[in-house]
Amino acid sequence: MRIAEIFHSIQGEGEFSGTPSVFVRTTGCNLRCWFCDTPYASFRPEGARRDSAEVLNEILSVDCEHVVITGGEPLLQPEVVPLARTLRQQGKIVTLETAGTVFRPIEVDLMSISPKLSNSSPRDSVRWKERHQRDRHRPGVIQQLLETSRYQLKFVVDQPEDLDEIVAYLTGFRTVSPECVWLMPQGVKQEELVQKEAWLAPAAARLGFRFCPRKQIEMFGNVRGT
Repeated sequence: MRIAEIFHSIQGEGEFSGTPSVFVRTTGCNLRCWFCDTPYASFRPEGARRDSAEVLNEILSVDCEHVVITGGEPLLQPEVVPLARTLRQQGKIVTLETAGTVFRPIEVDLMSISPKLSNSSPRDSVRWKERHQRDRHRPGVIQQLLETSRYQLKFVVDQPEDLDEIVAYLTGFRTVSPECVWLMPQGVKQEELVQKEAWLAPAAARLGFRFCPRKQIEMFGNVRGT
């Protein structure tokens, strides 16, 4: 499989926020969100192809219960399915982070799905804008993922008007509990995250959703390996 990086850090987002975790970042993505904070796994994919056994051994060499498989879009790589299975057999608690555009029959402890709203569309490439808009919303795929594992839905919110789109989006998934929905401010600098939190946190509470801070930026800044 092609890997951008493997590192030990703190989960900064969602249900396991604050939890020490080993992150396995695959490289390559089928979307081009303008606010992507890992361009080295998307716009300019880096990382060598590595043997699955080698990747597994590196993960297991760290004394850490939680493992996060992320990207890029990890479900583009079929090898993540047996990797997740083996990690769970080894007693690890596995989270998979995905945009919900690709389905594979993978079983994890938490399926962290981040559906991309219209606010994610790339701004400087007509070709990629058309492709991104075509591929970013795959409700059938998301429904399959929801049925596979325990889940959370994590939306990136840039402007207050995004909230109406999220509410409309969720009407297509009637079985999703509001407690499983997280609203996360868009931004890679702590100052802009604080500014957006001021209106987004109370809005999330009003809608019955959960607010998702980006603790990794608060603790480390927007740097690789954190």
